[in-house]
Amino acid sequence: MRDLNYNHLRYFWTVARVGSLTRAAERMNLSQSALSVQIQKLEHQIGHPLFSRVGRKLVLTEAGQIALDYADTVFEAGKELMSTLRGQPLASRQILRVGALTTLSRNFQLEFLRPLVGRPDVELVVRSGNIRDLLAQLEAHAVDVVLANSAAPRDARSSLRNHLLNEQPVSLVGRPRPQRRKFRFPEDLRTDPVLLPSLDSDIRVAFDRVLELAGVRPIVLAEVDDMAMLRLLAREREGVTLVPPIVVRDELRNGTLIEHCRIPEVTERFYAIVQKRRFPNRLLGELLNTGSVAP
Repeated sequence: MRDLNYNHLRYFWTVARVGSLTRAAERMNLSQSALSVQIQKLEHQIGHPLFSRVGRKLVLTEAGQIALDYADTVFEAGKELMSTLRGQPLASRQILRVGALTTLSRNFQLEFLRPLVGRPDVELVVRSGNIRDLLAQLEAHAVDVVLANSAAPRDARSSLRNHLLNEQPVSLVGRPRPQRRKFRFPEDLRTDPVLLPSLDSDIRVAFDRVLELAGVRPIVLAEVDDMAMLRLLAREREGVTLVPPIVVRDELRNGTLIEHCRIPEVTERFYAIVQKRRFPNRLLGELLNTGSVAP
């Protein structure tokens, strides 16, 4: 295999960053056809297509995203060389792009990413969104992994893979009640108001089923689809709140909240959703190989 032509790599890098062959050609003072030929030469040399065309847009293939990451490293190394020789060294870093469901526990996200947090050779990019948008970004190679509390749907043609990271109990928590008797589940839900996740949540559906079988109709104080907001409300309001303990871990440790009871047969699962790739991100492999996320 011949040595990589760095001029071709620069042409590719510019097109990928600008997002348009026309604008990149204008920026580099080349004709569009000449620039296209240079990209094709690079694709021929490395043996993989770098772009696919979706309508009028150029979209990076998986190989294209890998090539872009390496091109970023190569040209960053050039900057680092110049900076080092000027007495201002820079550190080159690997990149991991993470998509996280907007409603997912921040504590869970932190525990998953903790092995990489603070490493000088790693740059973390975390994007929040709904599951549909995040899975679309995963399939477009814009993120390397999606963190969610439900598995991605799969069929025979799907390239998505679900990694179960942990399964957490679900509890009713609330502010300390020193003058009151111990909370009784489910009887006390007839009189004690409760903060609940929204009906879109798997744990809410399971919880409602438990209460229905027990013949209990709760007093619902609020329904919240954001775990961070549910955590704040649990600290501020009387009554009890349905959450996985990891969501309010710090409050349970310092005594701001106490765990009244765990709900039988109700759990929340945490998944890392990935796409089957020929060129997996090595940083992601490190995280998935460390095992489950600690509670």
